[in-house]
Amino acid sequence: MRLSGRRAVWAAVTAVLVIAVATWVVWPSGPRVRVQDQAIAVVDGPADDQRVTLDTSFFPPAGGGKAPAVLLAHGFGGSKQSVRAEALRLAQEGYAVLTWSARGFGRSTGQIALNSPDYEVKDVRQLVDWLAGRPEVRLDGSGDPRVGIAGGSYGGAIALMAAAHDDRIDAIAPQITWHDLADALFPDAGGRGPENGVFKRMWAGLFFSRGGPQAGGGLAALTGQGGSGQDADGEAGPDAQGGRDPGTVQPLTAEEVRCGRFLPAICDMYQQVAETGRATAAAVETLRRSSPVSVPGRIRVPTLLVQGLRDSLFPLGHADANARAIAATGAPVGVAWFDGGHDGGSGEADWLHEQTLGWFDHYLKQAPAGNTAGAARTGTAARLPEGVSPFTVTRDGGRDPGTRQQVRLHATAGAYSGLAGAEQTSVALTGPEQPVANPPGGSPSSISAIPGFGGLATGTGNLSLSVDMAGQSASFESAPLTAPLQVTGSSTVKVRVRIDSTAGGEGTGEGTTEDTADGTAGDTAGDTAGPREVTLFAKLYDAAGGNQAPVLPEGLVAPVRIAVPEGGAGEATVTLPAVDHRFDVGHRLRVTFATTDLGYDTPDAPAVYHVALASPALAAPTAPALSTPPTGPAWWTWALPLASVVAAAALVLAGRRRLRDDHEPALEEVPLRIEGLTKAYRNGELAVNDLSFTVEQGQVLGLLGPNGAGKTTTMRMMLGLIHPDAGEIRIFGHRVVPGAPVLSRLGSFVEGAGFLPHLSGRANLELYWKATGRPASDAHLDEALEIAGLGAALERAVRTYSQGMRQRLAIAQAMLGLPDLLVLDEPTNGLDPPQIREMREVLIRYAARGRTVIVSSHLLAEVEQTCSHVVVMHRGRLVTAGPVSELLRGRTAGNGAGARLEDVFLDLIGEKA
Repeated sequence: MRLSGRRAVWAAVTAVLVIAVATWVVWPSGPRVRVQDQAIAVVDGPADDQRVTLDTSFFPPAGGGKAPAVLLAHGFGGSKQSVRAEALRLAQEGYAVLTWSARGFGRSTGQIALNSPDYEVKDVRQLVDWLAGRPEVRLDGSGDPRVGIAGGSYGGAIALMAAAHDDRIDAIAPQITWHDLADALFPDAGGRGPENGVFKRMWAGLFFSRGGPQAGGGLAALTGQGGSGQDADGEAGPDAQGGRDPGTVQPLTAEEVRCGRFLPAICDMYQQVAETGRATAAAVETLRRSSPVSVPGRIRVPTLLVQGLRDSLFPLGHADANARAIAATGAPVGVAWFDGGHDGGSGEADWLHEQTLGWFDHYLKQAPAGNTAGAARTGTAARLPEGVSPFTVTRDGGRDPGTRQQVRLHATAGAYSGLAGAEQTSVALTGPEQPVANPPGGSPSSISAIPGFGGLATGTGNLSLSVDMAGQSASFESAPLTAPLQVTGSSTVKVRVRIDSTAGGEGTGEGTTEDTADGTAGDTAGDTAGPREVTLFAKLYDAAGGNQAPVLPEGLVAPVRIAVPEGGAGEATVTLPAVDHRFDVGHRLRVTFATTDLGYDTPDAPAVYHVALASPALAAPTAPALSTPPTGPAWWTWALPLASVVAAAALVLAGRRRLRDDHEPALEEVPLRIEGLTKAYRNGELAVNDLSFTVEQGQVLGLLGPNGAGKTTTMRMMLGLIHPDAGEIRIFGHRVVPGAPVLSRLGSFVEGAGFLPHLSGRANLELYWKATGRPASDAHLDEALEIAGLGAALERAVRTYSQGMRQRLAIAQAMLGLPDLLVLDEPTNGLDPPQIREMREVLIRYAARGRTVIVSSHLLAEVEQTCSHVVVMHRGRLVTAGPVSELLRGRTAGNGAGARLEDVFLDLIGEKA
């Protein structure tokens, strides 16, 4: 027995669903990872006299046996729970993973020392010792496990520092971390170093508050670095009260309130620099000891550096400095700028996992026996892993047309071009010298970004609130671009500043500082002779013009202090923030220098500065080698056609009958023949029931019947829009099927026509004909318009048309190409009597030229005057068919006059009922 087409489709769909469900049920899941929690005792401190207990979790490799190990470090303010999900993923991939809460965080004891070589680095060395004793960990030698380190922010820095101090580390993958912590907190775009840098007040406050007496929430929650201070069961750990048991409410001591879980020396350092806003020599030394900048040439292992494009805490320059230092040793280095950072972004968690996994698979799993760091230095491991490029940048790929989700593309290059770019493009800037004011108390402040709150606007994007206060900024612009410019790296510009002594500026500025014998900052000397300092904040805007507000890429700003001699002007070459941003044609590059910024410490004394360009050009870096792989169509654009082919094959195999010969030469001159036409609704009721009739050339046929008679259903089957369940329709001898060439000889107006209201009637018709793909000469537009009789209204917008004019335009559209068969459904609907009379004349003229017209209508009096023949239907069946004159012949009305078509129609319907 053969299935019908519809039943065959449902059978195929059901089979696919059954197979899919069965596959999902039996598909093997990954082996379960059993987590082992334990406390590991370590000894650290400058004199190795401090005993600390680290709270750790060990994740054996899911496949069993011996495997390389990965130390997974958390961000500042987090704990081992912050990286638990990633640890499970790596364990499922066959790694032995150890996570831990760093000293001073979570349930671990000790005090925070900012990844100091004397404290946290020594802790990691002893964790490596612990891994060397595990039976699940693969060894390169006695006491030397095959091990890599990964982590973000604070965790990324410990990966770098541990690699510098422990030769057993074989590969690292640090993310969004620092090169020089002093420079991160006291940046200076003029290149004079953190001693002359501008204090990053808000970020520093957030950063240090995470080690304070309240360890939950705060920076970690806002940036995605670190966790929520919860243990494995979701309960608040000891870190919720600075290491105390949360079940006991005890008042904090004054020292705990002041310093939280920081080492006293770190606490004292922060409080001093926060009060003065200047970095002391002692503070710079302390911060740099916890930074890769202090260990040049000692990080010699394969390193994957991932830095966030949206990061005002540790911007791209820190990854650049780390990359250059490590590459100088000969070790393999990969650099990726991704859509993330401390200021928000999507985070690209899955892509980062794939990159990290590929890095460790290559350098930990596939590397030859022995120390992989040594192999890297000799060049035997210099080739980067497949899928990891020397330089990768995430770029916006628009939105997926199917899912409407943002698409992120990864542009790659065969070499890292650095912040200076592979090439430099000079962009001319113009603008006069401009006075700008530093407000008293530094308030109100301009805004570039809100540190720690970047992801709150959309959940993944930047909170773009860039605002320059009136009178506090000077701007210089380029001409509109004639070609797009993709800036990749840090642009540079030269600025000149002088202090206005006539505007109450004497004695203002920040002056110079002198360090006292103990390394602390002395009093500012703004009122003494000698150079004074001006603080400015440089920004590179994308100005589109019009009503669009200028865009500050990633909300980044570059602070700079410029020394200004007494009575003269100071100059500086300013390195603008590193970005990857496309400036489109017609856009302008705008460089702005503001006197204040919300995230930074600024002078309190009021002053007026005059800011000008020292050179009228901006040097913009580009990286032409960065290329994006071809995206290609979405999977469903090829999967759906393939599925259609499979479904069609299934229908054929299920036994769908072949179509009979589609042409009968004997009917070549017959416009329409319908035989046994049947169509049922879904509930089984027949809309058309065994309908048969023939229409000859030159006829105007009226298709009559009450509502529900099946007239419109019949017309739609004539057009091939729906399939009959039985019977057939032939037009000029050709069987009607969807897409049949003979349909080009048919013009139709069924269930209304749609037009573009802003276009004229003529433009609508021309556009419709172009869509058919047929030659313009075949349209016979003038003849169709003459028949429709629209006159001068044809040149007006359709939105100005009356209902009657729209109906005539629809008739003209149906008549385009002068089809041999014209099918119209209720063409007089909504017309007034004069318009109906005009429509009648149009149809009669059209049929008089040897063509055929089929009309359905409820206006029986009008059908009587227009149509030469009628077909009467009732409940889907044929009641009668024939010439109107024969139908009326022999019938009289009750008053003895000749019968009207309306009377005959009512009689026929009544008899049929």
